[in-house]
Amino acid sequence: MFDVIKRGVTKLKEDIQVIFDEDPAATNILEVILCYPGLHALIAYRIAHRLYKWHIPILPRIISYITRIITGIEIHPAAIIGRRFFIDHGDGVVIGATTIIGDDVLIYQQVTLGGTGKDKGKRHPTLGNHVIVGAGAKVLGNITLGDYVRVGAGSVVVEDVPEYSTVVGIPGRIVRRKVRDENGVLMHNRIPDPVKCELNRLKYELKELKEKLSNE
Repeated sequence: MFDVIKRGVTKLKEDIQVIFDEDPAATNILEVILCYPGLHALIAYRIAHRLYKWHIPILPRIISYITRIITGIEIHPAAIIGRRFFIDHGDGVVIGATTIIGDDVLIYQQVTLGGTGKDKGKRHPTLGNHVIVGAGAKVLGNITLGDYVRVGAGSVVVEDVPEYSTVVGIPGRIVRRKVRDENGVLMHNRIPDPVKCELNRLKYELKELKEKLSNE
């Protein structure tokens, strides 16, 4: 029991520190402890998840339900979440039962890590390490997002994404370009538009065809 408490305190310290690392608005530890619903939801999840692993019935789901009412964030107790997980703002976040999240993952408000139907078994996404999921994005089904994947705000991802890729659009399209600053932060204002790129490509191809026809 002492080891469990010790590990819990260590994770709590990491969860608090990552808020200071990721959110420039965090100014002092009291503010973080009292005013960050993402932290509150994560603490409640870690307690509920431990009870779930001990096969204690009902109580983990009750903790999850009460936490959703208070914070607006729903994390199923069966989900597996790594270290230094940060939910920024948080309202409307839903994390399904078979979701697996790696270390150093950042997600924003209105994100859903959900399923696509009533399938049994693994039906929610797996996120690798250092993944960022933008506001309002939906990652659905038993898919895998590799390490350092970035999901643009409002995107809907329903297929696997290889590491170091950026996904934008509905449905999500992979942009094989690192849209990050030197610190690895997702630059939302610099995400390329794959639809616009494809239209530009078609425009140039059409121009070439016209030039060939005019020269014949």
